[in-house]
Amino acid sequence: MTMQANRSILTTTVGSYPVPDWLAALPSEQAVVDATRVVIDTQRAAGIDLPTDGELYRFDVNHPDTNGMIDYFVGSLSGIRARIGRRDTEAFQKKGEMGFRSKPAGVVDGEIGDGSMNLLADCERAGSVAGNAFKFTLTSPYMLARTLLDNHYGDFEELLMAIADVLARQVVDLPCECVQVDEANIPGNPADGPVAAKAINVVLDKVTTQSAVHFCFGNYGGQTIQSGRWKELTDFLSSLHCDHVVLELAHRPKEDLHALKDIDPKIALGIGVVDIKVNHIETPDEIASRIESAEKVLGSGRIKWVHPDCGFWMLKRTVVDRKIEALVKGRDLYAGS
Repeated sequence: MTMQANRSILTTTVGSYPVPDWLAALPSEQAVVDATRVVIDTQRAAGIDLPTDGELYRFDVNHPDTNGMIDYFVGSLSGIRARIGRRDTEAFQKKGEMGFRSKPAGVVDGEIGDGSMNLLADCERAGSVAGNAFKFTLTSPYMLARTLLDNHYGDFEELLMAIADVLARQVVDLPCECVQVDEANIPGNPADGPVAAKAINVVLDKVTTQSAVHFCFGNYGGQTIQSGRWKELTDFLSSLHCDHVVLELAHRPKEDLHALKDIDPKIALGIGVVDIKVNHIETPDEIASRIESAEKVLGSGRIKWVHPDCGFWMLKRTVVDRKIEALVKGRDLYAGS
């Protein structure tokens, strides 16, 4: 599997893609395979260097706010109960850590194990239709742990590391060009940076291909849910054992860009230049201008990837397809190709 190595800045997408209406209407394994082929081929036709599989198999109509980012993973782990009662909900709300969720994603009643999780099969499904290099994504252990009500471990770090150990076993030898860990909670909780990095690195250390970590300030029902700044996270980002980071920036204040100069140069930078929280279709000129502005601040050669801020699941396909076309055309315009 190869990507175009003659470009200094490559394009990618972050993960999710709008679920095709025909897949939602008549879901089946074959339909998921067909839809995955459509999603990857659409990205390739637009010129995306490293497409994702669209995460279509994770969508659950019962959890529309996060598009399966949490519940797909939590629901497959053993030791976690998915049926939530009144007392569970009240106990979770008293914690006050996840104000945007009214109830936990699950209740930890026993030791956490792999259960029915099989990321290898998920990755192989995408690989069977990808035809070339693609990126596979999974939710970070920190994000998952924060959504749970713990009735077993009695210690957050112990719970966190139990989830990290499961995910670490799952990412070994995944047949893709890049494995990306997604984290949307730590940007609003920078004090937890050290423990979150410890858990995420347990997973990254088992990745046998290129590795990336995606961070955003939330996309819960299309809304930002975390307050914070990249300035408060540079030490945390520098401590990650990944090849590059994938950062939300198109929907962020301009001053956030300057903070990225402090990230360890051994970690390549990916910057968001497409806003996924609006229907506006960026023009190639807008994309090129955002890349140019970022390089003026960060220095020539520091940016290796450009991409949307986050996944595309909440937008219409007609909007998404035009946004990714603009992303590639804008990169090419900036590169002079």
